[in-house]
Amino acid sequence: MGFLGRLRTEASEQDVDTAHVILEKLGDRAIDVVTPARVVIASIIAFLIASSSIFVLIWIVPYDNVDMDVAYMQSASGHVVLAELDNKGSRAIEDVTVTMRLLDSDGIEVGRHDFYMEELPAHSSISNTPNDDLEMVVLGQSVWEHYTVEISLDYRFYGGRNSEVWNHDVGEWTREVFVDEAQFKMF
Repeated sequence: MGFLGRLRTEASEQDVDTAHVILEKLGDRAIDVVTPARVVIASIIAFLIASSSIFVLIWIVPYDNVDMDVAYMQSASGHVVLAELDNKGSRAIEDVTVTMRLLDSDGIEVGRHDFYMEELPAHSSISNTPNDDLEMVVLGQSVWEHYTVEISLDYRFYGGRNSEVWNHDVGEWTREVFVDEAQFKMF
C-alpha cells in the first residue's frame, strides 16, 4: 500500500467532513473573487510588465553590439565590396576605423579602402551614402580567380577599445554576402 493509501485509511470521517467544508468555502469564495474581467486585467498587466522589462534591456542597460554587413560582387569590369556598419548597442562608439582590403590568392593587396568616423551613435548604422563612404571598387582585375576580402574594424567604446579582423574567401560566385559580429559586451 502506498503513501496515499495509508493517508486515506487513517483519515477519520470527521477529517473528511472538515476537508469538504473547507473546500466548499474556498470554492464559493474563489468564484466571487476570480472573475473573467479580473483575469483579463491581470493578463494585460503581466504583458505590460514583461514589455517594459524588454524595453529596459534594450534601451537602458548599457551594452555594445556592433555588426558589419559585407556584400561582395564581381563583374566583367572588376570587383565591388560594399559594407554597412551597424551599432545595435545602447551606447555610441567612437574613433571608428574600418579598413577593407582585397587580397589575391598570393596575399598581395590589389585594393584597399580606409574609412574613419569620430562617433557612431547608439542604435544607428552607416553605409554607402554621400557622406559615409563604405564602398571599395577594384577595376581591371581578373574576376574568376580566388580572392580574400579582409575587413578590419577598430573602435573605442565606454569600457575600452575593440579590434576585429574578418577574412572572407570570395571568387566562386558573382555575389556573396557576409555578416560579421563583434564581441557582445554588457556594462
